[in-house]
Amino acid sequence: MAHPTEPLHRARDVRGGEIILRTRRRRLTFAAGLAAFVLFALVAAILAPH
Repeated sequence: MAHPTEPLHRARDVRGGEIILRTRRRRLTFAAGLAAFVLFALVAAILAPH
């Protein structure tokens, strides 16, 4: 497998950890994943034995 001559992303450009959601599809996917995580956390907290 050939190695690219230049990295896909430069370290100084990705250091901030910024989430880039340019398309509607990506925004919806991110929001759905976030909502699923919150829903799972709530269900787990409710069903956890006390």
